[in-house]
Amino acid sequence: MKRSTSTLLMLALLATTPMAFTACSKKDDATEIIDNDIRTNLQGEVKDGQNLVLESGTYKLNGPLIVKAGGKLTIKPGVIVEATPFKDGEEIRYIAVAQGGQILAEGTKEKPIVFTAANKVQQAWGGIVLCGKAPINKGNTANAEVSGLPYGGTVANDNSGILKYARIEYSGYSYNADKEFNGLSMFGVGNGTTIEYIQVHEGSDDGFEWFGGTVNTKYLVATANEDDQFDWTEGWNGTNENWYGKEAASKGNRGIEADNNSNNHLANPISNPKIKNLTLIGRGGVGATEQQYGAEPQAMKLRVGTKAIIDNVVLSNWQVGFDVEHNEGIGYVGDGTLKVTNVKFDNVVKKSKGTKTVPAGSPEGTKGESVDVSAIYTENTNATGAGAGTATPEWAKGWTVGL
Repeated sequence: MKRSTSTLLMLALLATTPMAFTACSKKDDATEIIDNDIRTNLQGEVKDGQNLVLESGTYKLNGPLIVKAGGKLTIKPGVIVEATPFKDGEEIRYIAVAQGGQILAEGTKEKPIVFTAANKVQQAWGGIVLCGKAPINKGNTANAEVSGLPYGGTVANDNSGILKYARIEYSGYSYNADKEFNGLSMFGVGNGTTIEYIQVHEGSDDGFEWFGGTVNTKYLVATANEDDQFDWTEGWNGTNENWYGKEAASKGNRGIEADNNSNNHLANPISNPKIKNLTLIGRGGVGATEQQYGAEPQAMKLRVGTKAIIDNVVLSNWQVGFDVEHNEGIGYVGDGTLKVTNVKFDNVVKKSKGTKTVPAGSPEGTKGESVDVSAIYTENTNATGAGAGTATPEWAKGWTVGL
């Protein structure tokens, strides 16, 4: 049985709780809350048996919104969730889905869902955090670096919901170097979850980051994020199609930064995603200098034991195409489990470089031995990447910004 709360009840509950919800009997279906009354104060918890429905228009996010186990957050096409400015001492605004909770945010090309901020600048809010029960290699379970929610487990097909045709803008708040929000952070997210047609734009850290898990993705756009456009670690295994990443002219670190486990390069499950149809556009190729950009622009940094199989790739405007670090990754290049096929290089200074692990006991500042890793790639001048080479692919038009 579905029920809608009345305006009077919503207002009464708002006066006594941080978020307005009704309870439901265990014999009932989840309580459906069609929310017309917290547009100016969206925050709190969606608890077990509750389904908060954001129907239309704009909702002001004034603090963390956490979807607990058994809860659902449903967002209809065209809805805007706008994080309000926060002051020192106030909680950062973000949306987090705990293990067992779900977000059902399914926009359309004509009416994408927009998660944004009143201040159109980086670090204006935290972003979106999904925590699932799929395997990770940090331990059986762990706690997310932001939100503190547990993640990981043994449920490969765990389902955290649907994100489709949505933009995440101006996110990525940083507490410190070890505690940073991304645009979309996926902690142990399972492959029952749908992640398709998502853009992360103008974030202060990474656009998309996977912390283990098995979730698959399609049609991802990462633009003008200050660190990496795509990042994975902790044993992520997923199958992916059509990624388009483009750095801003004045900021951005790498197209992809990929790890397995920094403490144990051989930790299982080993990160090993499959990616087909990928375009990465950097901010400096031939003629650029490391001093000019503050770091060496790299299309892909593959390190600490990650594997990956990637096909149909366009790399444009980078100092380095593939940078492989540590003995494990170099070994994977040798046995073909770290491989990128059908690559088109455009304005890329050095196609690949490899660096072995620094021997134990070496003096501080010692650099690892350089090694040839050109076997990581095969070339194809007809590669199309995400669909249109360096140009915006057709599938990314009409619902994105900044392209």
